[in-house]
Amino acid sequence: MTLEIDIEAPWPGGTDWADIAESALEALQQVAPELANPRLIASVLFTSDEEVHTLNREWRAKDKPTNVLSFPMLDREDLLDLAPDGPPEMLGDIALAFETCAREAAEKGASVEHHATHLIVHGLLHLAGHDHEISDHDAEAMEALETKALAILGIPDPYGDRI
Repeated sequence: MTLEIDIEAPWPGGTDWADIAESALEALQQVAPELANPRLIASVLFTSDEEVHTLNREWRAKDKPTNVLSFPMLDREDLLDLAPDGPPEMLGDIALAFETCAREAAEKGASVEHHATHLIVHGLLHLAGHDHEISDHDAEAMEALETKALAILGIPDPYGDRI
């Protein structure tokens, strides 16, 4: 899988956000191997609350910013059936809102880098067809994948109840 990464203000310089996104993907591929398909492409946009608010209002009819938005372009079944050979396939787009991410990180006592990594993992799992809003079982399964991927990177369990 290839990531197309765009970093906009207000994401601060001095941190290699693209490297964080690539590391998140590499760890996630170890627990969700369907994301290792070389044909897949996903875009990651590091942007502002204002931009995410606009996207959330326009595409989800929710008039507020959020931490991460995911816009899948393949059904889970199509992803799982995708052969490794062939033309590129767009899995989807994710967008992260800096101000919300920074505020949530502070509330959790986590670094912005760790919280952004978690949100990227979370967003990519949504692109892969996982959904925590379907049922408690689906939420637990998704959280377990997130926790395992983050543990590979040495990032503590963001939910505080898994190893």
